[in-house]
Amino acid sequence: MNRTPRNSPAPAPDPAADANAIEKADVAVAQAVIPWRDHPVVKTLGTLSEVGDQPPMIAISALTLAGGLVMGNRRLARAGSRMLASHLLATGVKIMVKKVVDRTRPSVLAEEGRYEMKAGDSDEGKHTSFPSGHTAGAVAVARAFGREYPEYTRAADIAAAAIAAIQIPRCAHYPSDIGAGATIGFAAEVAVNSLLRSRHCGC
Repeated sequence: MNRTPRNSPAPAPDPAADANAIEKADVAVAQAVIPWRDHPVVKTLGTLSEVGDQPPMIAISALTLAGGLVMGNRRLARAGSRMLASHLLATGVKIMVKKVVDRTRPSVLAEEGRYEMKAGDSDEGKHTSFPSGHTAGAVAVARAFGREYPEYTRAADIAAAAIAAIQIPRCAHYPSDIGAGATIGFAAEVAVNSLLRSRHCGC
């Protein structure tokens, strides 16, 4: 016997009903953190995480390179060149992926109750959630810096991880966006390092 009250509202439709298992998990995480989106701590950390955006990361990398050249510090200059090259490669790959994948951001889920991921070429910000550019850039730069300054690798990795992690509660990205961005950043730095090693050894 159906005991549901006659006037009870119909259950809300599942925004990820047609999604795969990973997407469903992403949406579940996003729905869980939506209440924290406007918390002052999340907003503050989210603002600070903007250092991981393209212009700040390029500026930091370029200033590191310039500082090394001006001071005659070869190690610092090498770090800056690695950071800049790794970031540019990671950004290029990230842009290529975003151009072929349309995914609504968690903010769309929070504000409109809507989720979608499909092949596409939208340039609209709310449809370019995958992958996380902040994560790709931060990971690439952190790993590149650690190549020349291994004593600071852990600190750099923690900073990159913090930039990546806050994107979830601020409803900017889903967990798999973060994972894809981290993979791109890591791979970009490895590629740059391999290229530099081959040039150094004349291979």
